[in-house]
Amino acid sequence: MEPRTITLHDCQFSTYMYEEEIIARIHMLAEQLEQDYAGKNPLFLAVLNGSFMFTADLMKRINMPCEISFIRMSSYQDMQSTGNVREVLGLTENIEGRDVVVIEDIVDTGHTVNALLQQLNEKQPASIEIITLLMKPECLQHQLDVKYVAKSIPNDFVVGYGLDYNGLGRNLRDIYKIVS
Repeated sequence: MEPRTITLHDCQFSTYMYEEEIIARIHMLAEQLEQDYAGKNPLFLAVLNGSFMFTADLMKRINMPCEISFIRMSSYQDMQSTGNVREVLGLTENIEGRDVVVIEDIVDTGHTVNALLQQLNEKQPASIEIITLLMKPECLQHQLDVKYVAKSIPNDFVVGYGLDYNGLGRNLRDIYKIVS
């Protein structure tokens, strides 16, 4: 496929990952989750806003008893992580003794996931695992064990498929990386 270039605000982005590749990777992750959680009833905890497309496509491919809930956390402003993570919309389910799978769009510095894990661990779940669409290993500033990763990427700023640049780009089917 021919790479496509788009403009969001003051920046240009080029196609990085096409929808077909995203869906294929999600399908593989769903199969792995079904094997790992066979006979269990995990609670999937989607971190909004960025994970909404990934969550929807993942959940459509999971064929086992499970529940889903949503939490909203924030640490981004423009293209930079602020490092200051706060819980915006809290968890209402009792997770004590539950198997929890946190769904993230992207793990880069790890600030958001680290803060969320601390908050969740206080509620004494049986287990917590992280599943992420994208991961930037070279950016990690926390020791995190992210068990389910659709794709590891370099430290490029990306948009699309739920990821945004100052509010734009979440609706794009493909993922784009910044070129200028």
